[in-house]
Amino acid sequence: MFGLPPSGLLSRTFECKPWKIHKRVLPQHTDHAGVMWHGAYLSWLEEGRVDALASAGLPYDRFSKDGFEMPVVFLEIKYLSALNHGDEVILESWPMAQKGIRWPWYTKFWRHDGTLSAEAKVDLVLVSRKNGSVYRPLRKAPDHIELALNNVLRGPVEVNW
Repeated sequence: MFGLPPSGLLSRTFECKPWKIHKRVLPQHTDHAGVMWHGAYLSWLEEGRVDALASAGLPYDRFSKDGFEMPVVFLEIKYLSALNHGDEVILESWPMAQKGIRWPWYTKFWRHDGTLSAEAKVDLVLVSRKNGSVYRPLRKAPDHIELALNNVLRGPVEVNW
């Protein structure tokens, strides 16, 4: 069976603290009824991953300029409760260890009132780009990318002032 099991794969506990981003549902995220459009979830998922990579020392623009990408090869979203125009939302994301050539990420969308609105699983594949357009999947990341991916797996570091 593929995807999220009926019990909800995301209901499990995770070993590291989640990567978080705070968002607000804006008019451009919604349909005519003021409900968040399904495509907006995808951009928020990407924003969370790109933000985590940058925080772990690997800004995606540099990653891409170096000839690497991490395209999505699998995506599943389970919608539980609608998000509406004006809702404040926290995305909590957990990257998981590499499985074969796939890098799975799990994300929960929490409305400001504590309601779990959606959960998602995204699988990425690390690829290298040759000659500008030929992509080759990599089972092993170059050292500088592996270091950043390991930092992402550990979760965000809290700074105590």
